[in-house]
Amino acid sequence: MFIAIELCLAAICIPLALTWPKLGDSWFSRIEQWSSAFAQRKALTVVSVGLLALGIRLALLPILPIPQPKLTDEFSYLLQADTFAHARLANPTHPMWVHFETFQENWKPTYASMYYPALGAFLAMGQVLLHHPFWGVWLSSGLMCAAICWALQGWLPAGWALLGSLLAIIRLGSFSYWVDSYWGGTVSALAGALVIGALPRIRKQQRTRDSIVLAVGMALLACARPYEGLFFCVPVLIGLIWWAKRKVVSYEKLAWRVVTPFALVMTVALIGLGYYFNRVTGSPFTTGYQVNIRTYGLVYFPWETIRPVALRHPEMQMMYSGGPLPVWYDMARHHPLQLQSLKALVVWLFFFGPIFTLAIAAWLVSRPRRGFWKSFSSKLRFLLVLCAVTYSSCMLTIYIGQPHYIAHLAPVFYVILMMMLMALYDSTNPSLKFIARAVPVVCILLLATRISAPILQLGPSPSWTRTWCSEDEQNLERARVLDQLQHAPGKQLVIVHYQPGHNFIMDEWVYNNAEIDDSKVIWARDMGSQNAELVQYFKDRHVWLAQPDFTPVRLERYEQQ
Repeated sequence: MFIAIELCLAAICIPLALTWPKLGDSWFSRIEQWSSAFAQRKALTVVSVGLLALGIRLALLPILPIPQPKLTDEFSYLLQADTFAHARLANPTHPMWVHFETFQENWKPTYASMYYPALGAFLAMGQVLLHHPFWGVWLSSGLMCAAICWALQGWLPAGWALLGSLLAIIRLGSFSYWVDSYWGGTVSALAGALVIGALPRIRKQQRTRDSIVLAVGMALLACARPYEGLFFCVPVLIGLIWWAKRKVVSYEKLAWRVVTPFALVMTVALIGLGYYFNRVTGSPFTTGYQVNIRTYGLVYFPWETIRPVALRHPEMQMMYSGGPLPVWYDMARHHPLQLQSLKALVVWLFFFGPIFTLAIAAWLVSRPRRGFWKSFSSKLRFLLVLCAVTYSSCMLTIYIGQPHYIAHLAPVFYVILMMMLMALYDSTNPSLKFIARAVPVVCILLLATRISAPILQLGPSPSWTRTWCSEDEQNLERARVLDQLQHAPGKQLVIVHYQPGHNFIMDEWVYNNAEIDDSKVIWARDMGSQNAELVQYFKDRHVWLAQPDFTPVRLERYEQQ
């Protein structure tokens, strides 16, 4: 629905630009003059953008309340957050762990999430400070938008940096799944903004603080998405080395102000990350992700071979042997163009959509026919190469992927978009200037429409096709049962029984906290006669049988077979 509305609004801009290019010119001029003056106070602008992002998400709580987790990834990150909140990096393996085995989590050598620790740390911060992990998402979204503003200021005039950060608030920090779930890309985007914002400042002034910011951004990216982050950071470092060779700068000055602080911060960060891996897997060079892949026979690249693995639970056997993995693997090996088209569609829908595509198309059309590539500035060329190299990391894998896989490219996308809008605005063609002005207007109209959606009954319905305002799936039934049992007297044990063909990606119930024995409610798989040992172990608990495949969900007292 909203992608269609956006498409219609973008289409309307074309005849308006050709027919009435000076429409609203005096209003635009006043707003541009005021915003440009405000943006000159750069530090205040960065803080204001961050606070505005936080305030908007708070104001949206009546129509976009604190989300309930649903996807397997979300529960895994929440386990990690709960582990950190208990001042641990990993948990000991529970003696009854086979009853709790589930997706995206490891039980040997420790009970821990398979994922890297950056997002989990933010969720834990929200859990400890404000008593719910969602507030960690909320905090990271404000920091992300503020960092994007700071990054844009390093590449663009202050007024355009302000505009780009405001568009980022609308498209990333309001209704996107990044701020409405527990597996989004706010932390990676924050890291990318620190890296790309430090780059031009180091080239201009060679300050120690900018070198430290660059290292912090890269370290944060290593703790969030190290594989994709490597493809992002290497071109940045190569660009710095290339610049250093051509710039007349003292090598001693570079060594002390840039290289040394960068190396120190990165060394500390990598040692810390290695220590985390060691506590989770027993080796500083083995990640939880690697352990999970080896345990369950997963593959990541099309040149790898799927090996059959015998699993304890039919649910997990069905997921890993008959779920989406073989489909993606076959598509990557035999239909690569189809797979790459789907990946590109995912990125386009979320990051660009029709309105940003209109701006890019107008900019491309306005380029001279002769010397097309030469019309690209050196900065723009570098950023486009950076995007291509980073995006290739996703092209190599078998998974269709999600936008947060390349979230660290978000600030780069906004730098590029603002460069193009600035060129359109400065053009002698009034129609191009109108399009540059129309882009933020359409984004504001779309935001207002999305806010009014509950009143206008426009949806949107939860969808796997993610746009800037698509709602994420939530497991409201599990949350309802959990709330019911948490208010019941005594401690509870829930044995979950699924029907054949259950969708375990979208509706998995067996997830537990870090402190299983101390949890008010424990979730376990139905293992038939083996349930007896679990019931005996938790003999002080009320035992329930939950069957999620019925409508409504069946929750009844468990009767020992």
